[in-house]
Amino acid sequence: MNILFAGTPEPSAKLLQSLCNNERMNIIGVITKPDVAQKRGNKIKQSHVSLAAFEANLPVFKPDDLNSAEFKKTLLKLDFDFLVVAAYGKILPNWMLASPKVMPINVHYSLLPKYRGASPIQSCLLNGDEKTGITFIKMNNKLDEGDCIDKYEMQVRDDHNKVTLEEDLCNLAIENIFTVLSNINQNNFGLLKQNNEASTYCKKIIKQDSLINFEMSSDEIYNKFRAYYEWPGIAFEHKNTIVKIKGMYVLDKNNTCLENEIFKFDKSLLTAKTADKTIVITHLQFPNKNIISSTDAFNSYKEFFIK
Repeated sequence: MNILFAGTPEPSAKLLQSLCNNERMNIIGVITKPDVAQKRGNKIKQSHVSLAAFEANLPVFKPDDLNSAEFKKTLLKLDFDFLVVAAYGKILPNWMLASPKVMPINVHYSLLPKYRGASPIQSCLLNGDEKTGITFIKMNNKLDEGDCIDKYEMQVRDDHNKVTLEEDLCNLAIENIFTVLSNINQNNFGLLKQNNEASTYCKKIIKQDSLINFEMSSDEIYNKFRAYYEWPGIAFEHKNTIVKIKGMYVLDKNNTCLENEIFKFDKSLLTAKTADKTIVITHLQFPNKNIISSTDAFNSYKEFFIK
């Protein structure tokens, strides 16, 4: 099977590597986002998929404009059965969707039609879902609305965060993508239209999403911590200072702070009162400072929290 692959982040790179390692898969080229100039040091940063393609000696295309005449001419010269897309980051034009001989396929990290859009993993964690999964769809020109080819479910653990859940979903995709492609290639598959009435959409995460307040429930705060673990993290404002929470857990008991208190040190552990229970902040970070433990905060910042 000849495959043209399109993707950008690290999980997509792992999926690409798994396809490269399968002797029945022939990756004829890779599409990824253009390199980005970093603010510091004037260095150029390649995507994870670009680096993986380079290691595998694969042709790489990094078009700024998917509809440019030059890119279109180059791509239409290629001979491939499948276009496999995994978190590429751009909406593909119709001519690209029509370019594979067999089918354009998207690997989406949710159980569609739930969580169409840019942040399905974060949305799953924010909402405290107990299960999630991956969906293979036949792509169309709408956002994650293509007909479903297959779905694979998994349980979400309480200790899953964005990084670990994404890794497990990536492994689930790796375990099943060859079967999906083989079944399609042998015409042993069916297509199921998505129920648009049951669809939900998730937005692109922005830096401002990181802020929490302690009028939220403990579960809301913890789920935000899990969802934004990689970026942008979570933070609170106290005494006109933004403090990042770098480690935390929920105590399964009601808070013991006085009515006008938010923070309390319990044997040098920093606790915070929420709308219901108490959270323990194990690690935190002040602006332009290193990450410190709650014990260090007790020794150096006690008055900041208590007075």
